[in-house]
Amino acid sequence: MSGSIFIFYLLAALTLGFAVMAVSTRQIFRAAIYLLFSLIGIAGIYFWLQYDFIAAVQIIVYVGGITVLIIFSIFLTQQAGELLPKQKIGRQVFSALAVFCAFALVMLQLYKYKFIAGTGQAVAPTISNIGGQMLSIEEGGYALPFEVVSMLLLAALIGCIVIAMRSVDTSTQTELPS
Repeated sequence: MSGSIFIFYLLAALTLGFAVMAVSTRQIFRAAIYLLFSLIGIAGIYFWLQYDFIAAVQIIVYVGGITVLIIFSIFLTQQAGELLPKQKIGRQVFSALAVFCAFALVMLQLYKYKFIAGTGQAVAPTISNIGGQMLSIEEGGYALPFEVVSMLLLAALIGCIVIAMRSVDTSTQTELPS
């Protein structure tokens, strides 16, 4: 096994390991930190593939922006040290079954797909070319998927805030004397 393949498997194992720990831990702050390391692993894979621009965007947007925003929202809701509720065994089994079925469907589609070599010339991965292709509204542009991803990130942020919010028990609150 060459060193390049070893590095890929190491990055992939670290990324998947931290991803599994992020969804399996009951401490929400640790889940955010594991997500941070998983996203750094993805950036490492991009660097390994020599997609430096995409790796830099991964670090700046996801690691530097989204994860820090998630961590701040956890701290603002004052639940950094609390445990998430333990899930029932039925929900855990259903989740594992759903993950297995999704993985099996993806593998089946990859097995059935006929991969063909591209006939066009490769475009240089410069910032200008990437930006022009990503924001183009013409055929072959990615403006609509770009906006869909931004809505997905907004939904993820709202979901994190909802998960991190704590319902305040009104029976334990006392009023301050005037």
